[in-house]
Formats: sequence, structure tokens, C-alpha cells
Amino acid sequence: MGEVDRRSGEGSDRRSGEGSDRRSGEGSDHSSGVSLDPPPTDLPQPPYRGRFAPSPTGDLHFGSLVAAVGSWLDARSRGGEWRVRIEDLDPPRERPGAADQILRNLDGLGLHWDGPVVRQSTRSEAYAAALDRLQDLGLIRRCSCTRSALAALASNFERSSEDELYHPADCVGGTGESPGHAIRLRVADRDVQFVDRSLGTVRSNVAAATGDFVLRRRDGLYAYQLAVVVDDAWQGITDLVRGADLLPSTPRQILLQQALVLPTPAYLHLPLAVDDRGRKLSKSEDAPAAGRNGPGDALVAVLGFLRQQPPRGLAAAGRDEVLRWAVAHWHPEYFAGMRERRVDGLAAQDGIRGTANL
Repeated sequence: MGEVDRRSGEGSDRRSGEGSDRRSGEGSDHSSGVSLDPPPTDLPQPPYRGRFAPSPTGDLHFGSLVAAVGSWLDARSRGGEWRVRIEDLDPPRERPGAADQILRNLDGLGLHWDGPVVRQSTRSEAYAAALDRLQDLGLIRRCSCTRSALAALASNFERSSEDELYHPADCVGGTGESPGHAIRLRVADRDVQFVDRSLGTVRSNVAAATGDFVLRRRDGLYAYQLAVVVDDAWQGITDLVRGADLLPSTPRQILLQQALVLPTPAYLHLPLAVDDRGRKLSKSEDAPAAGRNGPGDALVAVLGFLRQQPPRGLAAAGRDEVLRWAVAHWHPEYFAGMRERRVDGLAAQDGIRGTANL
């Protein structure tokens, strides 16, 4: 699907800065003011700032551990910072205590973060400010369509329950089916193109793929696409390293970045860990919690999955030695062009070369 860009970042190992909040989920980088601009700081922004942003819907499984380890290694190998943000925007799906457990798991694996943890549940005013700006620009529309009405469209028959449903130019099912309305971004009929460090050139027409997409849901909760764009800019994130399941979201986020005049980070999408039936591992009932066999074994398993060629017996050397080796030998080009892999490593699906619609 994309011409493979095999560039990889090189640099020295940089440990987490002193004073980092490594264990507590409390606190935020800054107050939850309405400004969309990065807050002032007395320290120069590092040339590289990455992040890991889990949703507290359950344990840290192998699939999410791949994203955590990959993003941490990319940051540390390039002398950068690595932030953690909890995406707790959907209370009905969250599991009590999951956020703190994820943070404990990361700390136990040696994946220490820089700065305090940001929780999106404290950032509502910033998201409201972004919506106000988009409204002033005439870029939002109100929509009373129900999910069931959209799901009944032929264009949505094969979409999974996690996918954003395609929304046509006009709303469907009338305007008075149920209370409340969603707020959507008006999407222009044009291509969005970016270069992924693993998958190469990616092109997508968001109007054709999803149509006008949701920024605030009918129940009043802010949507992931809006929150992630606002927070990445606010935190000064320069590089996004995450699973390939989020690749279809990237063109939508770039549209929002352009509309809000926010910077577009560099992207590196990691192979998605899937089970024998091709399902995202974190959604599989067969997915064990990460680190169950010890941090060294868990980290080496991720390195093997990402084709980093860890030497035999590395896990026995201990967690810190595994991480030191991994930072010094981080090679994203080893999985270039790959979109997914089975967790047993017996099969891998390469990304399609050339440019194509998502």
C-alpha cells in the first residue's frame, strides 16, 4: 500500500530525566486551559518527543506492549523524551484501576517516562476550544444520525464494530430519531498524503473513506480523533510510533492538524500483533497480560516480534540489560513495509508497495 521508506533514526541512548513521575498516574503536564498552543516552558524542547497513550479498558496485553516498547526504543535511541498519556475519554468502556495497573506494568518493565502523566479526562476545556475554533472556520456540522442508521448503509456492511462508519454527504434517518447530536468535521473531497517511516508513502481520500467524521459524540463525549490531535500538539509531540491499526486514523488527524494550524508529527506505524484468526491481539480472548513470564522474557518477545534479532539468552541477562541492548540495536528498517504479524512469528504480512487509498 505504500512505497517503503527504509530510513531509521540513529542516536544515543538517553535515560529518563530526573524528577520524572514514573509511577503515579496523578498530575498533568500543565493546567487544562483552553489554549491549543504548547504551554510556555523555561527548558528548550527536545528535538524528539514521543509518547505512548493507552486506553484504560483492560490489562496491558502483548499487542499494546509492542506499541509501548517500540515507541520507547525509538525515543531513547534518538536521545528524545517519551511521555505517557492516559486516553480516558470513554468512561463506559473503562475498567476501574486499569490505568494505574498499566502504569505499574510499564514501570516494572523498565519503560520509565518523562514528566507527569496526562489524563485526557482533565482536558475537556481544550477540546471545547478546538471545536469553537473549527466552528468559527465553518468546518463543523451537527448530525443526528444513529449508528444503527449508518450501519444499515451498504457502504458500511463490512466494517467492524471498531471502525468509524462511513457518513454520506447528507444525514440519514431523519432528524428526530433520538435526543442529542454528534458534531462532525466537514471533510473536503481531496487526497491526504504522508510518508510513514516503515510503510512509505500513504495516500487517502477521507471524504471517500469515512466522510465527515465525529469530533464529539451524541452522548457529549469527545472523540479520539479530536483529542489526540489537540493533545499531541499541546505536549509538543514530534514523532508518533504506534500500531498499524491506527494507520487509517492518520489522514483524519492530519486534516484536523491542518484545519487547526497545528504541526504534523513524523509517523512510524508498527506491525500489528494478531492471533491465528487475524484478530488484533489485544481484543483476543487468548491474549495474556504482558509480562506474565517476567519483564526480560516479555521484552525479548517484543524484540523478536519486531525482528530486532535479540541474541539467544538475552532475557536471562535481566530487564535493564535487555533494554540497554535494545536501545543500542534498534533498527526499524528490519520490519519495514510490514503491517501485521502473528504472535508466534510463523507468518507475516508485508505492506503493499506503491501508493494507494487506505
